Amino acid sequence: MGKFSGCLLASDFDGTLADSYGRIPDIVQDKIRYYIREGGAFTVCTGRTKQGFHLYSPAVINAPVLLANGIMAYDYAEGKTIFCDGVEKKDAALVTELCEAFPSLCVELYSAGFDSYAIRPNERTVRHFEAQRICWREIGTVSQAHMPLVKIMLSCGKTLGAEIQRWLDKRIKTYNLKYIPSTGDYVEIIRGGTGKGIGLLKLARAIGVDVTRVFAVGDGENDLEMLSAASVCFVPENGCAAAKARADHIVRSNDMGAVAHVIELLDKRID
Repeated sequence: MGKFSGCLLASDFDGTLADSYGRIPDIVQDKIRYYIREGGAFTVCTGRTKQGFHLYSPAVINAPVLLANGIMAYDYAEGKTIFCDGVEKKDAALVTELCEAFPSLCVELYSAGFDSYAIRPNERTVRHFEAQRICWREIGTVSQAHMPLVKIMLSCGKTLGAEIQRWLDKRIKTYNLKYIPSTGDYVEIIRGGTGKGIGLLKLARAIGVDVTRVFAVGDGENDLEMLSAASVCFVPENGCAAAKARADHIVRSNDMGAVAHVIELLDKRID
C-alpha cells in the first residue's frame, strides 16, 4: 500500500500534461511513475476521441482514459469500454435538421468504436482528420453512422458558427443534447447531462475511488466542470483566466512540468 493508494489524478492533455510541442516532459513522466509506484491511479481526460488519441502509454497512464470530454472511459490496457454516454439515433436526428437548415455545413461524426465519418466534407475537415491520423469515410446522412456517437463536430467557420449557435439555442432543447459554445471554426455537440466533471466522478466510482481522493488538473474553459468535480484542483500558469479563478492551486506551466508540480504538492498533502 503506497501513500497514493485510493487516489485518482486526472489531467487534461493539451496545454497541461503535454508541453507546447505535444510531448510529455521527462520530469513529468518520472513523477507520474513515482505516483503510480505509490499506488495512485493516473488518467488523462481529453477532448480527443478514441480514434484520435494515440499517446496512451501504460508507463504513465494506469487508469481508463476519459475521452471526448468525459463522454466515455476506455481501458486501453484491457481493450474495453468502461462506460459510454454517447448520442443515440433518436437524438442524432438533430444533424439532419442542421444539414437542412445550413446547406453548406460539414459535419464530422465520431462513433464509440473506431469509425469516423463526414457529411459534406470540406478542406478543414480533411485537415482535421489528417492531423489526428484518423481514418474516415464520407456518408450522406447521419443514419448511415454507427451509434452511439461520442462527438458531433460542426465544421462551420467562425461566421457560420455564430449563426448555428443561435439556431441551436432554439432547437437543441428538443433533444437530449448540448453544445459547447465556441468562437472558433468548430461547434461541438455531445449528449446532454455529460461532461468532464460527470465523467471523472463516474470513472472514480467505477474503479472504487472515493470522491475525497479525486484530483484534477487542467488549463482550459472546457476543464471547468472537471476542476469543480475534483476534491482539489490545480491549474497551470498558462491556463485561462476562468480556470485559474476556479483553482485551489496554481502550478508551473505545461512547459515547466505542470503535472510534476501537482504530484509534488500531493506528496506533501497526503501522509
